[in-house]
Amino acid sequence: MIDTLAVVGATGAVGRIVLDQILQRKLPHGRLRLLASARSAGQVVTFGDQQITVELMEPSAFDGVDVVIASTPDEVSAEFAPWAVERGAIVVDESGYWRMDPKVPLIIPEVNAAAIDNHQGIIASPNCSTTQMVVALAPLHNAARIKRVIVSTYQATSGAGLAGEAELMHSTRGSLDGSAPAAKTFQYPIAFNLIPQIGSEKHEGYTSEEMKMVYETRKIFGDDSIDVCPTCVRVPVAIGHSESILVETEKPLTVEQARELFANADGVTLIDDLAGRQYPMPVDSAGKDDVFVGRVRKDLSSPNGIAFWCVSDNLRKGAATNAVQIAELLAKKMASVA
Repeated sequence: MIDTLAVVGATGAVGRIVLDQILQRKLPHGRLRLLASARSAGQVVTFGDQQITVELMEPSAFDGVDVVIASTPDEVSAEFAPWAVERGAIVVDESGYWRMDPKVPLIIPEVNAAAIDNHQGIIASPNCSTTQMVVALAPLHNAARIKRVIVSTYQATSGAGLAGEAELMHSTRGSLDGSAPAAKTFQYPIAFNLIPQIGSEKHEGYTSEEMKMVYETRKIFGDDSIDVCPTCVRVPVAIGHSESILVETEKPLTVEQARELFANADGVTLIDDLAGRQYPMPVDSAGKDDVFVGRVRKDLSSPNGIAFWCVSDNLRKGAATNAVQIAELLAKKMASVA
């Protein structure tokens, strides 16, 4: 039981789903407080049958708070998380700021829940594209140890927040009637287009989004020897990231073994019937919490390779759901010592 739970960023795209997930999953808590910057403070948010006024996020606002679930930009998290920790709260943070801090565990509950025992007040939730990939990779890694991953992502515009979703809708309508607005959130118009850059240039031609997938995957699995070669692409889809993944394992796996591993894995739904035209698509994943896997097949170029297709709602398992699941782990630990 979490006596006092705070949600930071509750008025944003992910924050709204965090509130929805707290209700749907019945996260055990007493008082709920909503905190935000001066721009959003004073707004009234509906939570079940309650109307909760958003409070100004300042150091004293974290007095008496036990757990914080936060969906904010990196620079905001860097400022407020120490305030909360100093006052005894545990922060479940969805920003990228703390993920690679060696003192901060990076948690996907289906994969490395035990790492939560090592927190020092802050627990990080991984990047959305990393999260769904690692959930799908985990059963293969546990069975045969992954050596190498080649992944291409097809990432929805909602990954850039409410502004990304709005730009897709406005630019698509505008492209049809000739009134398309200039691109603001993305580097180029997103309607009827693909943009092979997410994030800034980071390392030898790779972007910051791509390098997150490299570093975060290794940290979650606790194995720096895993090679990851990512390409991240923004696509004109509102919700649901898709990934084409080729994985090479130390021990060979048959397609049948891989399918069985996927079918029995926590948080994974297998939809794999090419002849029957059954495979995961982002339109079907929206609003759902699982990672969906299909198109499982043998790598024609490597005896130890398996290729597959992976889709997940980036706002749910890729962000809000994973954070609430981490809070569930904390609630269980608090109940066990009460």
